[in-house]
Amino acid sequence: MAQRGQERRAEETEEQRNSRLAVMGQGSQQRRAEETEEQRNSRLVIMAQRGQERRAEGTNEQRNSRLSAMLQHARERCLNVIEGQNHHQIQTFYTARTVLN
Repeated sequence: MAQRGQERRAEETEEQRNSRLAVMGQGSQQRRAEETEEQRNSRLVIMAQRGQERRAEGTNEQRNSRLSAMLQHARERCLNVIEGQNHHQIQTFYTARTVLN
C-alpha cells in the first residue's frame, strides 16, 4: 500500500506535487485554526520530543552539520541587522542633509 503511494509520487509532475502539498497544507492550517490551546500545547510538546529523539539518534557528522547550519544562519542574521542599521544611518544622513539645504 505505502509502496504504491511512493511510486505514484515518484511519477507525479512538479505541478501535481505542488498541488498535493498545497491541499495538505490547507488541511493542516484548518486543523490548527480549530484546535484548542491545550491541543496546540500537546502538539508542540510532541514535536519537541521528536526533535530531541532525532538529535539523540543522530551521528556526530549530522550534529556537526546541524550546528554548522545554525552558525551560518546566525551569521546571516547578524549581517542583516548590521545592514539594516547602516541603511538607517544612511537614510538619517540624507534626511538631515536635505533639511539643512
